[in-house]
Amino acid sequence: MRPAQETPDPQTALPSAGATPARARQDRVVGATAIVLATSMAVQNVMFGWTGAPGYGDPIGDVLAWHQDNRLVVAVAVAQEALHVPLLLAFLVGLHGVVLRRGGTGADWSRLAVAAGATLSAVLVLYAVTWDGAVLAADGLTTPAPAFELAWQLHAAAFALALPALGVTVVGAASAAHAAGLAPAWQRLLGLGAGALLVVSGAGSLAIADGSALLFVGLPGLAAWIVWLLATGVRLVRGQGMSSV
Repeated sequence: MRPAQETPDPQTALPSAGATPARARQDRVVGATAIVLATSMAVQNVMFGWTGAPGYGDPIGDVLAWHQDNRLVVAVAVAQEALHVPLLLAFLVGLHGVVLRRGGTGADWSRLAVAAGATLSAVLVLYAVTWDGAVLAADGLTTPAPAFELAWQLHAAAFALALPALGVTVVGAASAAHAAGLAPAWQRLLGLGAGALLVVSGAGSLAIADGSALLFVGLPGLAAWIVWLLATGVRLVRGQGMSSV
């Protein structure tokens, strides 16, 4: 007597029929988010270099003159920060989802990246708000006023505090992506090196707010973060390193 054939359950039959294309689309969205974020950050830094944006150790008179002459530049930069916050959070949460879809290896690292990214986002808001305050305080001044100097120092301090938060974010994201097979070893090393530089420089936030050159220790880490975002975003968009299930 032949055994009765089981009728496939329509809810469970062919579970992978549409899963792979859907997952691929989700991963590509995460990759595109990383590319947009990295591109905006790169454009922002080119804009600063092109306009000769002052450093935190420059004479306060030069800082005042630049802000009075480049109010539009600051407005654009602050608008970009308003864009960077949701892009950053969307990428980190999306990366965590990609890691989970690939089996969860590296999920602890991606959780760390999400937590650090949320902290970074809060600090970036303070960074942008104090920059708005500096521009507004500079309006109509002929010589630097205490209110302007205070706003500028708070802006510098916020930037310095953002560095270690960004460093932890980079380390978490790079470690998670590598553990999940999304990125090769060199990208993980790039992320770890960038994170170390950012954390070390950010530890001297008071010195940076006072104009210390310690800030320049973290700038290569910031550049490496942009490169890592671009490389990871391109790999996700192209489907490199993705599993077939």
